[in-house]
Amino acid sequence: MPSSNSASKSAKAVRAAGKTSPSAKKSGGKGKLPGNRQIPWLAIAAAAVIIALIGALAFSLVPKYREQAELDRFTPSAEKKDPSDQIDGVLKKDYAQGAGKHIASNQRVAYDQTPAFGGPHDSIWAACTGVVYSKPIRTENAVHSLEHGAVWIAYNPDKVDASGVETLSKKVTGKQYTLMSPYPGLDAPISLQSWGHQLKLDSPDDKRINQFITALRQNPYAYPEVGADCSNPYFDRDNPTPFDPAPPGPDAIPMDGTGVSTDQSELGGGGSIPGMPNIPGVPGLPTGLVPAPTPEQ
Repeated sequence: MPSSNSASKSAKAVRAAGKTSPSAKKSGGKGKLPGNRQIPWLAIAAAAVIIALIGALAFSLVPKYREQAELDRFTPSAEKKDPSDQIDGVLKKDYAQGAGKHIASNQRVAYDQTPAFGGPHDSIWAACTGVVYSKPIRTENAVHSLEHGAVWIAYNPDKVDASGVETLSKKVTGKQYTLMSPYPGLDAPISLQSWGHQLKLDSPDDKRINQFITALRQNPYAYPEVGADCSNPYFDRDNPTPFDPAPPGPDAIPMDGTGVSTDQSELGGGGSIPGMPNIPGVPGLPTGLVPAPTPEQ
């Protein structure tokens, strides 16, 4: 039977072996992870960049989608022919009597609204293919553009600063069936016109501007000369027929167009250029410009 002294020596030997065993050394001691595990900083940074880009994209696009969804409410349809009824502040008038009634370039119309948005008008329309005029244009030319389905943005140059003009210009430049021009003496900073409709506003950032354009630009239920063109190479964009701020005289054409015959060809659309003969099926194309038929092969 082993003595207690030898048992004590055996226990000490076991403890000593445990302290110096290779497995204990490899474990790294107190609470250390096995091996030298590194944190993947590059992967974390890349993920952070991707998340930031997604956030920035969402921040940019979500408001635009929301704005478009809002504007969809103002898109005309057979069931909703005049969505401008939903826009606060729109003035509406019936100018059916003035449709197709043309005056000469030396005549004036006794318009009942300022700026005018319907009634008799000049036989030549102001080019309205997204044109921003730097000078005031003759009202009688602009009203003809409205008859073609355009939206005219007029602004008071004394009440809208350069930044505001730029904001408005972006809503017009290059966009078909729109035009914009200064209007000296206007009683509001901004006034929007389409045929039979007007909206006066104080700020170029007013969301109703886009609503008005969506509801009434080329709205086939809201203007007389559906299908008419807005381009007019014969209208001088740099030096248009000047705006006349003086009240029309006693010889001005009345709003009902008394004494002015109606051009029935205009009421059918087409948008031919005044003074240029039409070719059936090719509105506004002069006879001399008809392409020769291609010889049969």
